[in-house]
Amino acid sequence: MKTPLGHLGYCTNIHPGESWADHFAALQQAVPELKQRLSPDAPLGLGLRLANEASEELEKPENLVAFQQWLADTGCYIFTMNGFPFGSFHHTVVKDQVHSPDWTTEARVDYTKRLFRILSVLLPVDELGNAIPGGLSTSPLSYRHWFEWEQPAARDYIFSQTTQNVLEVVVELIRLRQQTDRLMHLDLEPEPDGIIETADEFIAWFTDYLLPMGIEQLTDQFGLTDEAAEAAICEHVRLCYDVCHFAVGYERPAEVLDKLKNYGLRVGKIQISAALKAAFPVDADGREAVRQAFERFNEPTYLHQVVARTHDGSLLRFTDLPNALAAVDDTHAEWRAHFHVPIFVPDYGVLQSTQDDIREVLRLQAERAFTNQMEVETYTWDVLPEGLKLDLIDSIEREMKWVLNFSDE
Repeated sequence: MKTPLGHLGYCTNIHPGESWADHFAALQQAVPELKQRLSPDAPLGLGLRLANEASEELEKPENLVAFQQWLADTGCYIFTMNGFPFGSFHHTVVKDQVHSPDWTTEARVDYTKRLFRILSVLLPVDELGNAIPGGLSTSPLSYRHWFEWEQPAARDYIFSQTTQNVLEVVVELIRLRQQTDRLMHLDLEPEPDGIIETADEFIAWFTDYLLPMGIEQLTDQFGLTDEAAEAAICEHVRLCYDVCHFAVGYERPAEVLDKLKNYGLRVGKIQISAALKAAFPVDADGREAVRQAFERFNEPTYLHQVVARTHDGSLLRFTDLPNALAAVDDTHAEWRAHFHVPIFVPDYGVLQSTQDDIREVLRLQAERAFTNQMEVETYTWDVLPEGLKLDLIDSIEREMKWVLNFSDE
C-alpha cells in the first residue's frame, strides 16, 4: 500500500506452497481478509515470493492473466518480489540450502530472469499512467562456507563467476526496459555467512568486480559510454537492506546508508525484520539464563547464525545457533542471532529483539527517502517456540499495523 514512507507490503514467503496452485490457494485464503483489515479503501501491496516450480507455472499466459485479474478483483498489487529461496522453504530442512542453486549456476540466472519477466507484467501503473519501478531481492551470491574462502584465488574465481551471471540479468533488465518501459532492479541481500555479508563487502564487490566487468560488457554490447554503462549498472543492481541481517552484524543504519551514498550506490528495498539479541550479565546464573533463553529458539529448519561481541569489541561469528550455544564463554558480552522474530514484540524475557534498528531505519527513510519499497518479512511463525505462535492472519495484521502506525507518526 502507498504510505508516507513509500510502498509497503508483506512478503508472501510466509505462506507455504512450492507449486503455483498451492501458493495461489494460500494467497486466496489469506489476502482478502488482510485487505479488509489493513487497507479497505486503497490497494494493498504484496511482495510476491515464488519458488522455481511456481514461477515456471505462473509464467504460462493463462495463469498470469488469471492472477492479474485476481489482483485487480481483490484490490492488491505487486511491487516487489523475493527471489532468494529457489526451492522448498517450509516444512523441510532449509539451512544453507536456501542459497542453492547459487549465482555460480545458470539455474539461478534462469530463475531470476523468469521472475523479472513475471514482475514486468504484474507491475501496476501510477495515477499518471507510469509503471512504478519494481525490485527483486536475491541471495548474496552464495554461501561462503561452501568454498575455501581464505584462499584469494578461490575468492577471485567465485566473485568473477557469480558477477558474470549477475551481469546476464542486468542485460535482461536493460532489454526489458527497452521493450516494456519497466524499470526493475536486482537487490542483493547481504546475510551472515553469505559471500556478501556486510555493507563494506557489498561495496567492495560492486566496485572491484561488478562495475569494471559490467562497464566492459555493456559498452561492447549496447554501445554505451563508460559513464552510461556505470549508471545503468547502479540503476539495475542495488542493495536489499534486510534490517535483521544488518542488526545481527552490529552495523548501524546511518553508517550503512552513508557508505552507500559515498559510492553512489542505492538501496532497492527495505526488508523490515527483527533479530534476537541479549547482553550477557556478569554473574554465572545470569549468563546461563541468557544461554537457555537462546536455546528455546534452536530449531532445525533454518540457519540461525550468531554474531558474538566480545568484551574487547571484536566480533565472533558462528554458523548456527547450536555452534554458539556450545562455545559461549566469559569473553562474550553480547549475542545477536539471525532469527526473524515478530517485529511488534520488543522483548522475550531476558532476550530482546532488534526492533530499535527498525525504528532507526524507518526514521532515516522518513528523513531522506533512500528507497520507495518496504516489505515486512517474518517467515518463522511455524518454528517459533510454543507460546509465541499466534494466528497467522492476526500476526500479519499486527506487523503491518505496527509499521503503519510508525509511518503515521
